[in-house]
Amino acid sequence: MAAAPVLVPRMNPGWQGMEVSAQGLGCMGMSAFYGPPNPKRDMIMLIHHAIASGVTFLDTSDPHTNEILLGKQALQDGMRENVELATKFGFLFTADGKRDVRGDPALVVHRVFVFCCTSQVTVGRCGGFGSQFMPVGGWELLQRYDSIGELKKLVEERKLKYIGLSKASASASTIRRAHAFHPITAVQLEWSLWSRDVKEDIIPTCRYQNS
Repeated sequence: MAAAPVLVPRMNPGWQGMEVSAQGLGCMGMSAFYGPPNPKRDMIMLIHHAIASGVTFLDTSDPHTNEILLGKQALQDGMRENVELATKFGFLFTADGKRDVRGDPALVVHRVFVFCCTSQVTVGRCGGFGSQFMPVGGWELLQRYDSIGELKKLVEERKLKYIGLSKASASASTIRRAHAFHPITAVQLEWSLWSRDVKEDIIPTCRYQNS
C-alpha cells in the first residue's frame, strides 16, 4: 500500500494576507555558492517534487543567479501561479569579484522589473503572486538609499504586495524602524542549533509585530 502523501501545513506571516507553506525551499545552492552549480535538470526535478509535496514557498535572490532557472525553466505550465516566490536584492558583485551594497530607488525599480520578467509575471502583477522583496543592509543603509520608501511606493502602486527583510538587515532595531515605516511581512534569518542568539531580541520583536 502506498504511503499517504504528507500534507505541508499553511501559515500566514504578518497580517497583510500572505499565505505560504510552513516549510519553504531555499534555492541558493542550486545555481551558486556551496560548490559548483548543480545540473539544471536535477534542480528542476527537485523544485517540481517540492511543489508536488506542498512546499510552495520558494526563496531566491539576485546573487543566487537562479531566478531564470525558476521562472523560465522550472515554473512552467501554470506552476508559477501555485507558488509564492520571494527574492532579495542589495548585494552587487563587481567585475573584479568585490561585493558592493546598494539600495537606491533606481536599483529597486530595476530589480522589480528583472524579477518580474524572469519569474514570468508582468510588472503590473508582481504583487499578485506574493512577490516578496527583501533589501539587505542595516537601517542606516536602508534610510540612506530610501529602499523602504521605494518599496512602499511600489506596494502602493500595486506592483509589489509584500516587503520583508533579509538577515543582513534584520537587527531588532532595523526591524522596528522599518516596520514603523511600512509593515514588514517576514524576516529571513538563521535560527538553528548553531545560531540561538536571535531568541534574545529579534524573535520577540517579530512576534510583537507579527512579522
